[in-house]
Amino acid sequence: MLKQIEGSLGIAEAVALCRPGAVCAYPISPQTHIVENVGKFVKEGKLENCEFINCESEFSAMSISIGASAGGVRTYTATASQGLLFMAEGIYNASGLGLPIVMTVASRAIGAPINIWNDHSDSLSQRDSGWLQLFCESNQDAVDTHIMAFKIAEKVGLPVMVLMDGFVLTHAFERLDIPSQEQIDSFLPEYEPTEFLNPEEPISMGAMVGPEAFTEVRLLQQRKMYKALDVIEEVTQEYRALTGRNSGGLVDCYNCEGADIKLVIAGSSVGTAKDEVDRLTAQGYKVGIISLKAFRPFPYEAMRQAIGDCKKVVVLERAFSFGARGIIAPEVERAMRGTDCQIRTAIAGLGGRAIVAGTIKNIVDLGLNDKLTDELTWVDVDANVLNNYLKDAEGVTFEQGPISDSAVEKSARAKA
Repeated sequence: MLKQIEGSLGIAEAVALCRPGAVCAYPISPQTHIVENVGKFVKEGKLENCEFINCESEFSAMSISIGASAGGVRTYTATASQGLLFMAEGIYNASGLGLPIVMTVASRAIGAPINIWNDHSDSLSQRDSGWLQLFCESNQDAVDTHIMAFKIAEKVGLPVMVLMDGFVLTHAFERLDIPSQEQIDSFLPEYEPTEFLNPEEPISMGAMVGPEAFTEVRLLQQRKMYKALDVIEEVTQEYRALTGRNSGGLVDCYNCEGADIKLVIAGSSVGTAKDEVDRLTAQGYKVGIISLKAFRPFPYEAMRQAIGDCKKVVVLERAFSFGARGIIAPEVERAMRGTDCQIRTAIAGLGGRAIVAGTIKNIVDLGLNDKLTDELTWVDVDANVLNNYLKDAEGVTFEQGPISDSAVEKSARAKA
């Protein structure tokens, strides 16, 4: 059914269609409207046989989610930013126990300084937690991905984070096609847990494992991650056949045939990039976009096929690793190891700074003209702000325009 609704309400409706038995909620912007609406559905009886649990913190929300899932019910929660960090201990426990919890991360910058706007620093900080991480490029994609996430989690036996850009998507009103309950019931069967706490058949979960078996436990967890690559594709094809929409998957290519340069992008910036690529194509540019849909597990083979024989690739990232470089780009480099493909990183959109059409064109021009000479380049930077802060450091100034990370390192050492 087509509805003109807020993204958060669309997610709440998608979650309700999946009939969770437990929803553990603690509000934090920009996630709040999602759990508020799910709670409303439970209260009104629209979502039946569900325990909606108001928690006193994000740590409690994840802890109760672990208990609920271990007790044998389909479980959902949501968070963002500092809330995700507060959950961190439980996040690792959930994956280590193989619990198929689904969690929305309404991605938001991590403070300090305090910033409530969108980037990917929160979600990517948990990339090694053992959760599957699926990016959404639009609200329709987010609605569909949440529904697929429950099936993927339950088939693989691992929890799933559905990553959608805070405010940009969560608070945007647009037309969404919400599937019917009958459609989802035919797609997502009634939950049947494979391992859960049952007083009639007592087992231990999360017991101590010493050096004699811990490596093997981690190897089995890694094996599940590799299994997830096939499961994501299988579930995606099944869902696409049901709805006729092109949501989900591992990667998605746009205008990539014969491209001179390809941009690898995750999240809502893909939409902006597609519009600008259409304009650039009309001007004679040959630019393709690779939308990264699954970050964990990372789809190395699918990424290699998507890049193909293209010699220039720029990874647009909305987060980075302090003291190092990009986060997504090194994975792309691993995918292309042994080829002569040139891979560069552009950092933009931190703390909610808008990635606009001009940002995309600037990155394309820099990449095509070999101006991204360093592994990482900062774009859309206001040099005046930097120079005002560094005014007392003799000889340290930045010019307006893209700033290479080697220039940042050089200036820091000059100051020291």
